[in-house]
This record gives sequence, C-alpha cells and structure tokens, in this order.
Amino acid sequence: MQPDNRLYQYFAKKWLRKYLPSATLPAHTLDCPECGSRTALPKLRQGQKAICSVCGHHLVHIEPEPYVTVLACALAALILMVVVYSLPFVNVEMTGMFSPLTLSGMFHALLVDSWGFLAAVLLTFVFGLPLLFLLLAIYVYAYFLFKQEFSPTLRNSMRLLLRVQQWMMVDVFFISMLVAYIKIQSVAAVNFGVAFWLMPFLVILILRTSVAISPHWLYSKIQHADQIPFFQAGEETVCCSRCLHFRPKNEVFCRVCDSELFHRRPGSLKMSFLLLLAAMILYVPANLLPIMISENPLNKEISTIMSGIIFMWNDGDKLIASIIFSASIAVPTLKILSMLWLLFSARFKPLLSIKALSLQYRITEAIGRWSMIDIFVIIIMMTTFHSKVARVTPGPAAIYFCLVVVLTMLSAHFFDVRLLWDKTVHKFVETD
Repeated sequence: MQPDNRLYQYFAKKWLRKYLPSATLPAHTLDCPECGSRTALPKLRQGQKAICSVCGHHLVHIEPEPYVTVLACALAALILMVVVYSLPFVNVEMTGMFSPLTLSGMFHALLVDSWGFLAAVLLTFVFGLPLLFLLLAIYVYAYFLFKQEFSPTLRNSMRLLLRVQQWMMVDVFFISMLVAYIKIQSVAAVNFGVAFWLMPFLVILILRTSVAISPHWLYSKIQHADQIPFFQAGEETVCCSRCLHFRPKNEVFCRVCDSELFHRRPGSLKMSFLLLLAAMILYVPANLLPIMISENPLNKEISTIMSGIIFMWNDGDKLIASIIFSASIAVPTLKILSMLWLLFSARFKPLLSIKALSLQYRITEAIGRWSMIDIFVIIIMMTTFHSKVARVTPGPAAIYFCLVVVLTMLSAHFFDVRLLWDKTVHKFVETD
C-alpha cells in the first residue's frame, strides 16, 4: 500500500503544480497610487499583503487560494444571480391588486411607462455590470489557472474588469428593497419571495469576488506572460497609476495595462471641478422638481425629495425618513462640499492635515453610490403600484438626481489625490 500512496502523492503534486500554480510576487519597487510615495516591496507569497506605510493605502495582496477563491465565488454568484433575478423578490397584495416583483418585471414596467432612462439605470447597475464583472472575473482567473501564455483579449478583459468593479450596485439595490418594504407594508400585505432571502448571499459573493481580485498581482502575471521588459524606478521611468509597474517615460500608453501613462493625471482638477459643477447645477432641479407622484381614485400627491421626507417623518415613518434624508440630501450635499474642499486644498492650500484630507477623499469616494437608494426605491414603488387602484410615477427630478449621483462619482474618480500629497516631500519608504 505504501508505494501506491507515494505514487498518488506524486501525481497529486504534479496536478497541483499544473492547475494550481504558485501565486507569488517578486520583490520590487512601486509608487503608491494615493500618496505617490516610493515603496520597496519584499517578495509576497499567498496570503500576504502590502500596505503603504505613509498613507495606509492598500497596495497589493495575494489570496491564500487566489485562483480557487475568485473562480468559486464568481461561479456561485453567477448561478445565484440567475435564480435571484428570475424569481419574485416580494409579492404585494392589496384590494384589487397583486404584484409579484421581479427584476425583469421592473424593467418591463419602466419601458411600458416610457421611462427608458430609469430602465437603463436599473439594468446597467443592478444586472448588466455585475453580470459582466462575474463573467470577466471567471475568464481572467480561469485563463491564468489553465493557461500560462498571453492573449491580447486578456489585457482588455482585465482593464474592463477593474473599471466595472467600481460601478456595481447590487448591495445598494438590496438596501433599497428593505426601505421600500417599510413603505409598502403600511398600505399592502407583503410576502417575501425566495429571491429576497437569496439576495444577501448574492451580495456577499459578489463583494467577496471583488475583494479577492488583486490588480497589481494580475498585471504582474500579464507582464510575465507577455514577456514585457521589467523596468526599475528611475528618472527616465514613471509608475503607472493603474497597474503600478514602472514604464519608460516615452510610452504614451502603459504596455502592461494599456492605460494612459502619466506622472499625475492631466487636467485632473479641471475635469473634476467641471463634473462637480455640472452636478451642482443639476442638483437644483433635482430638489425643486417632483421626484415621485402617487395617485389613487381619491387623491393625488406630488412629492419633491424634501417634501416626501417631511411627510414620512410626520406620518411616523421616522426611520425610513432618516434613511432617505441621509441618502438623498445629506450624502450628495456633503459629497459636493467635500469635493469642493479637496479641490481647493489641492489647488491652493491644504485646509487640513494631508492624512485627514486623504481619509476624507476615501470616504467621499466610497459613499457616493449609496445616494442611488432613493432612485431604486422609486423604481420599486412604481413597479409595485401601477394599477388604477394605486399608482406611483417617477417625477422629472428622478433623472436629474440620478445624473447628480453619477457626476459626483465621476468627479471623485478623476480627482488625483496625489496632488494633495505633492505639497509634502515624498521619501523613499521600504516595507518590512
């Protein structure tokens, strides 16, 4: 029995080396994409990570089982997505009305009522981008797992994967479902469907897949597979802000990730400010015009964002009023003020310490998409109540508000936070 056991172990190790290759990262130098500080990384193995010692920004990590983790979570999320988005989330019953809510049903109701813009928002952020993200993650990691050679589609897939990652809103939609449930249950009977109970698991799987992806490590795999020359830090090189590999200054686009190569994003402050200015202008009609119109045979109620919040507060729904106020008034307003603060600090003089401004930027960038709660609640309410007995219609402010959310997110995206840190002297830092 002993020889058979040794033979089994031999072939098992051969299989593991073939299909579960070692996920390491050699020692090298990079510039932190947030503060610009130069950091020397030691050799990283599976289960290890590196954090910038100056600003605390996460630089790179390697999962304990990087290939299996992403593939397993992405495949499970893909299967669960099919189930969740095809079955009813909730069944709403009231006199003369029965509404089973599914994602396809919501999309169809928006198209029938000529709200193609909101239908596109729902389809893009809640279904399209998450689906594309999962498919790209499966393709990229399966390719690295089973093939160790380069393909031109791999670089494009990686680039798209990382861009899509920032715009998924399945978690925001689920919270919106909970908010809408609190409003609906006061006027109708609500029974949760299977999809509702499965959706938290879908959210967790998508988030776990997203967290497990390590861009710098993946681009290192692409560099090795494509046999791209490795460059050290120097006066004639610049560190790509996306893949964090040093490239010659004469390259217009990084050969590793195909992103535009620059020391600091060109026109960052101007682009960020113009996007923010557009958001500020659109925020006025978003607050003044009706955002939701509720009708029944006896009454018609036209609500702006603030009047709806006040009505819910006076009606006893203080929790939901607080949530909507936070998402629709507090977060957009604070984000606009925060971006103005950051832009002024980067252009003229820091109004806080550099580390405090860096933390402010991280928070501003992270919370922006949660303002979409109000839009998703309106979509859910509209697709629930669309009969002669009770009808909810989005107002014109819904489009303006949605554009405000997207524009503020883009403003934060185009802001190069390193411009804040440039006001201090960067020192070469060696990570332990």
